[in-house]
Amino acid sequence: MLRFKIEIKKSKIAGTGAYAAQSIPARKKIGNMEGEIISYREAQKRVKQQPGNVLFMVEFDNEDIALDASVKSNELRFINHSCDPNVFMRRAYQKVEYYAIRNIKKGEELTCDYGETHHEGTLPCRCGARNCRGYI
Repeated sequence: MLRFKIEIKKSKIAGTGAYAAQSIPARKKIGNMEGEIISYREAQKRVKQQPGNVLFMVEFDNEDIALDASVKSNELRFINHSCDPNVFMRRAYQKVEYYAIRNIKKGEELTCDYGETHHEGTLPCRCGARNCRGYI
């Protein structure tokens, strides 16, 4: 469920991105990423079947489940990584929620720091932020 309008467009960061179609105030919930809740084992299986680096899988800490956002999803699956994000992700109660860190202007790309990933620092980061770590 989205609380603000989001547009999907080509991203300067990576492939396709999610953009604010209206201004979003700081600290407001943008919405929940939709998808299918699956077991961690099934998530590992599906990741191996997905092409290239296009992954739409979010794991839940301390649980044996993941959200597969390549199935029954919404625009929030296109939020790209940035080392200087304007959005943060909250994973709880089998939901992936996104909140604005600061005021987001209409037309601005929504970005989130993915934190630890299974890429283990091998995937180059292209966010362009001054504080960019150089990898995801």
